Amino acid sequence: MKWQVKKAVIPVAGFGIRFLPASKSIPKEIFPIVDRPTVLYVVEEAYKAGIEQIIFVTASGKSAIEDFFDISLGLEAFLEKRQKSKELELVKKLSNMVEIISVRQKDPRGLGHAIYCARNIVQNEPFCVLLGDDLIDSKVPCIKRMIDIAQKYEKPVIAACRVPKDKVSRYGIIEGKQIEKRVIKVSRMIEKPEPHQTKSDVAIIGRYVLPPEIFDILKNLPPGEGKEVQLTDALIRLNREHDGILGYLFEGTRYDAGDIYGFIEANIAYAMKRPELKAKLVELFKKFV
Repeated sequence: MKWQVKKAVIPVAGFGIRFLPASKSIPKEIFPIVDRPTVLYVVEEAYKAGIEQIIFVTASGKSAIEDFFDISLGLEAFLEKRQKSKELELVKKLSNMVEIISVRQKDPRGLGHAIYCARNIVQNEPFCVLLGDDLIDSKVPCIKRMIDIAQKYEKPVIAACRVPKDKVSRYGIIEGKQIEKRVIKVSRMIEKPEPHQTKSDVAIIGRYVLPPEIFDILKNLPPGEGKEVQLTDALIRLNREHDGILGYLFEGTRYDAGDIYGFIEANIAYAMKRPELKAKLVELFKKFV
């Protein structure tokens, strides 16, 4: 199989319970990091990696995500009339960046099930998965590095990072042998182990490059942790049945924008990269120290 990856699945069907009550009517993926929706950073990462088609796995109440990337004729006409050329160019760029397709996850049965919902669009092609509230700030897009590794070794790739040993029970954990800088050949995966169950501190995070065979595994996969169809359980079978998965210890900084602290951290970090905001923020922080 040739690992030419042109499709990306972005699951955005979650309720965003950690952000209630704000997420009751506004999808958490639309919450702004400075002045840009969280999910835009993820879509741009995929776009910069050469992805041509984004498949959003959505649910009821998530139409604002699709609307954001759609053409807005009324807004474009208003900006043109007001001669707001910079803003008009930005709006047009957003709607023309990539092809957007949406499918519904009608029953919230976990990440594995959400990805399975995209099977008819992905069809028999390798594809990537990016979680809609997992941000990675890096010089070269994380998913681009992963696609390059998948093409080199002709194997699936999952992104990973090291976490404190007492936090391994929050993640899927991988064990294995390093075969080159930042690349691990996975020998074992464990979903949310207790610290005594593994010596590894390498956790799976929200980026994956996968073969279409994952859909056959997900189709009949029984519910796992939390009575949901877990992607990690499918990856364990994929690793066993299809000659291995690679882990990529990504370069850059990750922000879990699906968590309140991570969301605030991301806002501060991205705001500090803006010259017009940095000096003001430094002065503001002094008031709270």
